[in-house]
Amino acid sequence: MSATEDILAVILGGGRGARLYPLTKLRAKPAVPIAGKYRLIDVPISNCINSRIFRIAVLTQFHSVSLNRHITRTYNFDGFHGGWVQILAAEQTLQSDDWYQGTADAVRKQLREIQAADVSHVLILAGDHLYRMDYAAMADFHIANQADITVAVQPVRKKEASRFGILKVAEDGRIAAFVEKPKDPAVLAQFVSRDDVERPFLGSMGIYMFKTNVLIDLLSNFPDHDDFGHDVIPHAIGKSAVYGYNFEGYWQDIGTIRSFYETNLELATPNSPFNFYDPERPIYTNPRTLPGSLIDDSKLKDALVSEGCRIQKAQITHSLIGLRSVIGPGSKVIDSIVMGADYYDGATLRRGDIPLGVGPDCHIEGAILDKNVRIGAGTTIKPFPRGTDMDAGTWVVQDGIVVIPKDTAILPNTRIAPDV
Repeated sequence: MSATEDILAVILGGGRGARLYPLTKLRAKPAVPIAGKYRLIDVPISNCINSRIFRIAVLTQFHSVSLNRHITRTYNFDGFHGGWVQILAAEQTLQSDDWYQGTADAVRKQLREIQAADVSHVLILAGDHLYRMDYAAMADFHIANQADITVAVQPVRKKEASRFGILKVAEDGRIAAFVEKPKDPAVLAQFVSRDDVERPFLGSMGIYMFKTNVLIDLLSNFPDHDDFGHDVIPHAIGKSAVYGYNFEGYWQDIGTIRSFYETNLELATPNSPFNFYDPERPIYTNPRTLPGSLIDDSKLKDALVSEGCRIQKAQITHSLIGLRSVIGPGSKVIDSIVMGADYYDGATLRRGDIPLGVGPDCHIEGAILDKNVRIGAGTTIKPFPRGTDMDAGTWVVQDGIVVIPKDTAILPNTRIAPDV
C-alpha cells in the first residue's frame, strides 16, 4: 500500500466567512467562484486527487447547499475505483447539539466517521486557499521523520505576519514554538526565522497531517481545544513529535474581499503566478456543456474569459469574465471580476425587465459583480478609496472595492462612485 492510500483528507468547509461578505451571503466560503469557472473547494480536492489521495471528507455547516450541490455533481468516482468525496454536515447528536465551535471541534464532532475510514494518517485542509501542492511529498516527509504531526509552513512577509500562525523550527525540523496571529512586535521579534528582510517569518499554511491515533487522543482528551492553530498545535509542541514541512510554491489565503479581488485579477495577466494550464496536475471542476464565447467587435487586454459568454462592442481591460457573462455594446469593464450567471435569460423576460449581465453603455471599474446580477444600461461603478466600507443594500463596498451581491438588479443610469 502506498502512503497516500492510507490517508484520509478532511477539508474544512469554513464558518460564516464574514470577511468575504457579501460573496458569502448566500453560500459557504469554499463555494465562492474563482478564476471564472471554478470554486474554491476545487483546489484542495484537486490537490488530493493529483496526490492520489482518493478518500476525501468535506465538513460543511454554514450555507452549505450550493457547496454540497457542486461536490455531488462534480466528484463522482466510478464503482471500481474505491475512492469517494463525502460530505459530513454538522448535526445534532446525543453527545452534542452545538454547531462546530472551531476547526478542531469540527473534526472532533466527526471522529466516528474518521475512525470508520480505518486509516493511519489524517490530512486536515482548508477550503479557501489557492495553491498547487503534492501532499504525497508531505506524507513521505511525515513518515520518514516518524512525526506525530506535520504542519506545512511557508515564508511570510512582515506586514502579513499577524494573519498567520507563526512558528520557529529547530535544526532537526521539529517545531519548537508556535504563536497564532501575533500582533505584539516584541513577540514577533522572537519568531524571526529567516535572513530575509521581506519574509523573515515562517507561517502555518493551515495544512496539518496527523497520525490518526494522535489526532483522536488530542481531540478526545482535551475537549476545550476547539481550534488547531490556537489550541491543538501549541499544546502538542514539546509533548508530541511536531515537524514543519517547508513549501516554497505559490500559496494564497483568500480570506478577505481584497485578497479575493487581487488574486483573481492576477489570474487575468499573461504572467500569472498560478498556472491553471498545468496538464499534469489540473484543477478539476464541474464539466458544463456550454458553447464557446462569442466576442463581437470588442477590445480585450489582459482578460480571462470563460466559456458561454457574449461580449458585444465592449472594452475589457485587466478583468475576469465568468461563465455565461453578457457584456453589452459600448460598455467598459476595467479591473473587475464579472462572475457571470447560472443560466441564460429565456422567453420569460418581460418588457422593461433588466436583462442578465452588464447592459449597454456601462462603466464598470474596480468592482466584483457576483453571479446572476443585472446591471441596467448606462450604469457607472467606480472604486472607493482603500479602507472604505459601506452597505447600501443593493451594493456593498469592502476595502474600497464595490461588490454587487448575487441575484441583484441595478437600475439603469445608476452611479456608484465616490463623491467628487
